[in-house]
Amino acid sequence: MTSENRGRGTDSSVPRAVLHRWAEARDFAGAAFKGTAWSDGALRLEFAENTETFVDQHGHETLAWDYATCSTGWRDLPFPADELIPSWTAHTPTGTRLTVLLRVRDAGGAVSPWYVMAHWASTDEVVHRTTVPGQTGPFGTADVDVFVAQAGRPALAYELEVRLARTQDAPEGPTVRALHLAASSTPPDHRPTVSGPGGAWGRILDVPRRSQELHTGHSPQWDGGGEAWSAPACTAMLTEYFGCGPGDDEMAWIDPADTAPHVDFTARAVYDYAYRGCGNWAFNAAHPARYGLDGLVTRLRSLNELERFISAGIPIATAQSFRIGELAGAGYSPAGSIKIVCGFTADGDVVVNDPLSATDEEVRRTYPRGEFERVWLSASGGGGVVYFVHPSDRPRPDNVPGLDPNW
Repeated sequence: MTSENRGRGTDSSVPRAVLHRWAEARDFAGAAFKGTAWSDGALRLEFAENTETFVDQHGHETLAWDYATCSTGWRDLPFPADELIPSWTAHTPTGTRLTVLLRVRDAGGAVSPWYVMAHWASTDEVVHRTTVPGQTGPFGTADVDVFVAQAGRPALAYELEVRLARTQDAPEGPTVRALHLAASSTPPDHRPTVSGPGGAWGRILDVPRRSQELHTGHSPQWDGGGEAWSAPACTAMLTEYFGCGPGDDEMAWIDPADTAPHVDFTARAVYDYAYRGCGNWAFNAAHPARYGLDGLVTRLRSLNELERFISAGIPIATAQSFRIGELAGAGYSPAGSIKIVCGFTADGDVVVNDPLSATDEEVRRTYPRGEFERVWLSASGGGGVVYFVHPSDRPRPDNVPGLDPNW
């Protein structure tokens, strides 16, 4: 089976992936606005529909917040989905936040309770960004950044709700430029075949190289650098690649001897205070919106698909875990890691920035195409999860014809 055919039809033995996106007025045709409106290219808080007392469980005081909501309405999925991942591109000035909620419907028409997928804010001066642990039940579990359906009870439809909130003394509310939902089904015994050329063999993007290991021991309150910072190191590389990132004034709290302070800055900016880590995919995709970049989380079905992004000049952050010997040249066995795919050799092998390296110079590595693809796409290795960012004037590549659109 070629990579262009993978995922067609209703064959439960192949992985499926789809992305739904709300980023234009027409996308909200079936939405329910309660104190919100889509205007001037964003979802905005027009008036406070309600007030709530929000208890920050991670150190800040309890405050009264005004909020309004927008619900997408029910969306059917093109296949029974085992996992759903929301992500967003938003502007959250100090004193504002988003709450993103999800509920699902199963094959029998039963509807789950609402799951809180995130309390998001780009800064932490007023409220800590966080997911909510302990949300599990007969429909499934909200596992940090992904809703995992109960075995044998996949989701056939879902609804998202986004709550736009501001403290009562905040001069403005948050805005949402885009909302996304990635749904997928990956058979647990899936062993992907190696995909053929996708148009990017021999092309390598000049993504800056940043080692997470150089930050070992930094900022223990945000998971201490080193082994824990593959995601913020990658997000910093993606942001820097597009010429964006924090200014010196924003990074004044970082040790001036730090040679890559924007990695420390990013770790703080994506830290999930409930998960107690920096690896939340949606948080990493959302952070670069602070600098005008669009970002989202999705799942790809092959390296052939990923090549489309390299051809479009967009590097991709890939999530994977593997054992020693499964990925030649890695030399380690992470429970989970993020790598930036920067391009491909003339023979189709994968050129990455791997931040789990001792120095910045050693970050650039090449991995065998077949081994990388099998690790990344297998259910146990990552299931094809990626996140990426790009300027709004650099369009995403076309989706694969004949397959469910997944970006």
